[in-house]
Amino acid sequence: MDRLRNFGFLVKDLSRRYVLRFEQRASEISLTLMQCKALAHLEHHEGASQARLAELTDIEPMTMVRILDRMEADSLLERRLDPADRRARRLYLTDKARPLLEEIWRLVELTRAEMFAGISKQEREAFMSVLERVHANASALDDRPIETAGTPSASAPATKRVVPARAPRTGTK
Repeated sequence: MDRLRNFGFLVKDLSRRYVLRFEQRASEISLTLMQCKALAHLEHHEGASQARLAELTDIEPMTMVRILDRMEADSLLERRLDPADRRARRLYLTDKARPLLEEIWRLVELTRAEMFAGISKQEREAFMSVLERVHANASALDDRPIETAGTPSASAPATKRVVPARAPRTGTK
């Protein structure tokens, strides 16, 4: 059997299991995965708008607002007026958030170490190299049309597959 046949299933299951394990660890510090993502991205993009942070974290804007409301109530971040747009708010970490970020990164490292248990440094490096190239390939496909059987090349325009309609039933067998 071709080992690559289950590639997508394996990647999806690995992601699910990794996230679940990290979420178990994050619950120990009373944070959700989405809160951790928001804090981690905000660490590198302080002053970002709520919309930009939602974009960076791949979290729906309305969901992001609820996450930010909770984190603001917990004094982990503050919203400040945007000097260029008085309707917009810019996001900044508080002093209370900084030690939490250190703890988040520690939990990330622990979770990653569990996933790579028994795998040599050389194997991890090779795996990450291949994974980064696969990711680059996937990212390059974002704006390209889907090729279907019979499409001559990637440069050819995409054709819409037409599925013939079924004939109406007459009620007799």
